Amino acid sequence: MQVLVVNSGSSSIKFQLFSMPHAQVICSGLVERIGLENAKITYAASKQEKIEKTGSIANHQEGLQLIAQYLMNNEVGVIQSASEIHVVGHRVVHGGSTFAETVEITEEVKQKIEKLSALAPLHNPANLEGILVAEEIFPKARQVAVFDTAFHQTIPIEAYKYAIPNKFLSENNIRVYGFHGTSHKYVSEKAIQYLEKPNSKIITIHLGNGCSMTAIKNGKSIDHTLGFAPMNGLIMGTRSGDIDPAVIFYMVNSLKYTLAEVNSLLQKESGMLGLTGYSDLRDIESEAEKGNEDCISALKMNAYRIKKFIGAYASIMNGLDAIVFTAGIGENSDVVRELVCEDQEFLGIQLDKEKNSKRSKETRDISTLSSKVKILVIPTNEELEIAKQSFDLLEK
Repeated sequence: MQVLVVNSGSSSIKFQLFSMPHAQVICSGLVERIGLENAKITYAASKQEKIEKTGSIANHQEGLQLIAQYLMNNEVGVIQSASEIHVVGHRVVHGGSTFAETVEITEEVKQKIEKLSALAPLHNPANLEGILVAEEIFPKARQVAVFDTAFHQTIPIEAYKYAIPNKFLSENNIRVYGFHGTSHKYVSEKAIQYLEKPNSKIITIHLGNGCSMTAIKNGKSIDHTLGFAPMNGLIMGTRSGDIDPAVIFYMVNSLKYTLAEVNSLLQKESGMLGLTGYSDLRDIESEAEKGNEDCISALKMNAYRIKKFIGAYASIMNGLDAIVFTAGIGENSDVVRELVCEDQEFLGIQLDKEKNSKRSKETRDISTLSSKVKILVIPTNEELEIAKQSFDLLEK
């Protein structure tokens, strides 16, 4: 079965084509900076050199059509026609309380995804656009939605319920949903395999432009840093993370910001960008090395927030077997990992700096031999997890 995985973001499309059930990657790539004149596509088929081209890609429809052209190209393509794609698996960020598991996409499913866009305005509209365009390009393929929120449906009521009048949960479904579930599920399963301990207590730390942490006990998500929408918890690339709600009222009532302006500020102008002027951590680390005080402070703030949740989650699980770093920053920034693991001896977390400085695409242990808690770096693979879940659903 040929499964094309489409991860459609607000300005990018990641894709991988798998041969299932063997999970063989046939090709992969990325369309980024959609809507800009310097948009870029990267395409790589097995045993071929990677292709990179820059140009204008106006929208997601053009981006997906370009992907299809590469897939069917006479020289570098891997299929001869669109009908060879049996399944298209889509990442969808917010499934609300409606979707607790992977589903085949119907008109009703699309309507519900669109309705949930109000809760994830940066993500769900782009996810839905990817679905609609894929239906046009691959009309014979079955379309499947894999939801970021699904893994967190096991969070207990004491963790997902807000301390506001009960009617807002019962009538309006206002609660913690959690996100990045596909990534947290994938790396936690890898960690359990590595530890050889099914009943383990693990904290997974997903650090990218969006950031989140999950407390995972016996393989189940029991608490998570993101909540009703993907903007609270940790400090992120452009999102503020946790903030006192009174600040919002003050900005509106006293500083005369509109609610739309505050929403835009907290989602698109805050986080590391607001603190430093940069949203890319590589730039921030480079500037910090040069002595930029704003960047040094922002890195410390970032690590401090992560440490707070490590302590909280170790407490609610009554123990800790491992912490797992994953995603772009978690996998590649030895600076952030070192800052997070500093002064954590009380919890049994001790980092080996030499191991931390090395790179690998495999699961690696960067803790000292005497560390009571394993510190693992596990590359996430959301696309593979989506392919597996899509295949499993349609094989039932």
